[in-house]
Amino acid sequence: MLEEALAASDVVEAQCADSARVEQLAARLAASPRHVALTIARGSSDHAASYFASLAMSRIGLPVASLPMSIATLQAAPLRVSGELAIAFSQSGRSPDLVDTMKALREAGALTVSAVNAPESPLADTCEWQLPLLAGPERSVAATKSYIAMLSMSAQLVAYWQRDPMLLDALRALPDTLRDAAALDWTLAVDMLRDVERMIVIGRGLGLAIAQEAALKLKETSGIQAEAFSSAEVRHGPMELIDRDYPLLVFAPRGPEQAGLIRLAADMRARGARVLLAAPADIAGASGFDARLMLATSRHVSLDPIAAIQTFYVMAAQLAAARGRDPDAPRHLNKITETH
Repeated sequence: MLEEALAASDVVEAQCADSARVEQLAARLAASPRHVALTIARGSSDHAASYFASLAMSRIGLPVASLPMSIATLQAAPLRVSGELAIAFSQSGRSPDLVDTMKALREAGALTVSAVNAPESPLADTCEWQLPLLAGPERSVAATKSYIAMLSMSAQLVAYWQRDPMLLDALRALPDTLRDAAALDWTLAVDMLRDVERMIVIGRGLGLAIAQEAALKLKETSGIQAEAFSSAEVRHGPMELIDRDYPLLVFAPRGPEQAGLIRLAADMRARGARVLLAAPADIAGASGFDARLMLATSRHVSLDPIAAIQTFYVMAAQLAAARGRDPDAPRHLNKITETH
């Protein structure tokens, strides 16, 4: 897991050097207005889809919804999606319900796209367009470099779709940002989480996808019952769980959501919770927490969450080892999950 996580920077570099396919798709999307987009994915891939959705909605204004696959497979709903975008995210491209859903959407007239790490897979064959992630073989059950590859591919697609030179320039610099992010020291988080059984991970906006992925990895690799919430949602009920010494990991990268995230973290710390705040070094009001975890910043605020998950992955591998677990082979899990 650690080795593959550290290889993510090279994967993003390869994507930036081989962007012709994503540029062609973006040109087609820009040439014909879409009313809605659908994402189809599970697990880590669904968290990557969440990042794509947030980015596309905030920058392009396109409503994006996650489609439950059973709607298309078990219920065979007559989906009215002709001309709309449907994009599937997958590491293996082999889950039958994912493949069948994309087949049904293509037959219904949707523009089907696969962002898949296995170009020779049933999913890639089913979709009209393929965006190879270029992550190469991933041996660890816990996906890392393929997840980061999905995030960077999402950002590439939106950047070319918008014809945004600033975001494209930041993407070209992202490999170096990821290398810097991987070198940040989160040892304090390992020490604080070594013996916990349950916790909450908080994010918002583009950072919610990172919180969701971090919570899943804490479950998969360390056996921690971690749940992810938006900072706006946590005040509606989940905060009833938060009492003295309850651990919270709060991701507060740059962006319009950051101030609210830091306020929530401070409120929870005042209640006696153990708060691990992950934020850039120069953020005002980010002192007085149980752990202050540094986040790297990229050349564009939209890419900061990608750097954040890179740093988290390194810590997650170290935490699993500290808890006596094998992060490469979690109990009861397989690399390819074939749901129907």
